[in-house]
Amino acid sequence: MPVLSYQRTAKNSKNQSLIRRTSTAPSFFYCCSLFLWLFFVLAVFEEIEMATLLQIDSSGLSEASITRRLSAHYAEKWKEAHPNGKITYRNLTETNVPFATEALIFAMNTPPDKLTAAQKLLLSLPDELMKELLEADTYVIGAPMYNFSIPAILKAYIDAIVRPGLTFSFEGGRPQGLLKNKKLIVLTASGGDYSEQPMKSMDFLEPYLRGVFGFIGITDITFVKAHGNDPETKATTEASAKAAIDQLFQAVTA
Repeated sequence: MPVLSYQRTAKNSKNQSLIRRTSTAPSFFYCCSLFLWLFFVLAVFEEIEMATLLQIDSSGLSEASITRRLSAHYAEKWKEAHPNGKITYRNLTETNVPFATEALIFAMNTPPDKLTAAQKLLLSLPDELMKELLEADTYVIGAPMYNFSIPAILKAYIDAIVRPGLTFSFEGGRPQGLLKNKKLIVLTASGGDYSEQPMKSMDFLEPYLRGVFGFIGITDITFVKAHGNDPETKATTEASAKAAIDQLFQAVTA
């Protein structure tokens, strides 16, 4: 009896060991499949969360605007490169962006817990613009040159988003930009050619935009220019600007 009992025990142990060895195979493949599925989901989630384009138009023109066509072309190419990405569009000429009045200036410099009901209402649109700015990681701005600088509505927009504690701070007694790892593409158009002197010194658009966006932390800034848009060269300069936009995406994917 003891021998028989031992043999049965040994046989049962062998079968159990075999079961354990064979049962690990599907678990291994299941774990691998689960890992790959999670990796795919996280990759898609990261694309959705991080790939966000904020497209801004500021031209006073509509169909006749070169910068609007350029920003639309950029958004189209960006969507091809980020099929799972998100595009937020802001047409400043159809947005009642408040100009920097005394009431708005005081509201922007008032701590959130001290704001009055009237100040909160005044800041509702600037806060919406700020939310769009903070959520995006790439910005494309259509900015035609008006009298050697930017449109007034774009200046009002900038005044609405350059705000202490949100886009810059004074930590350590010095201003610090808070928008890190962001990219800005500025698409400009002008009637004259400002690429060389003496007209280059009259271009206040580029240095201002580089300066103010650099102040809030955005240093990766690219300008694509369609200068010299007289009737004879208009089509050529716009085509050249679109080709320059295409080149930006080719450089990324190369």
